[in-house]
Amino acid sequence: MGLETWHADALERFGTVTAFDLLIRYIQEGRITLDRSRFPVRATYHDPCNYGRRSESFFGHAFYDEPRWIMDRLFDDWVEMQPSRNHQLCCGGGGGALLTGYEEERLAYGRRKMERVLATDAELIVVPCHSCHGQLGGMIREMGLKNLRVIYLWEAVADALVL
Repeated sequence: MGLETWHADALERFGTVTAFDLLIRYIQEGRITLDRSRFPVRATYHDPCNYGRRSESFFGHAFYDEPRWIMDRLFDDWVEMQPSRNHQLCCGGGGGALLTGYEEERLAYGRRKMERVLATDAELIVVPCHSCHGQLGGMIREMGLKNLRVIYLWEAVADALVL
């Protein structure tokens, strides 16, 4: 499946805006202001497969820099998970794996991912993907990690808004 399936000419003609683009534009234009003091904990960012490698293969652009630009405006203390960007490990929740019945495999991938999260000493995992949010939240419960939580990137923006 390539760009032709996604009607690249129509996307270019009509224009598209991702949530990343919109948030960056609003922050740059001063339409929204963020208070970094709302997050007095260490955070880490998870690169979802769909917004990274898959987006690169479908659209020719992976969303790696955009969420990091937003993270820089949200957190005084956030650290990269290793490996990162196109080398980051899948969390095991991709493609709706929470509902597929492959529980053993999903948990194995999830545990491997949580090792990378725990290596950052973060208390907060920031994600833009619903499947990753569900998987990582489930792994937090599965592993009994009471000092760790997962939050959507846009949720973090909303929580940091100066009203």
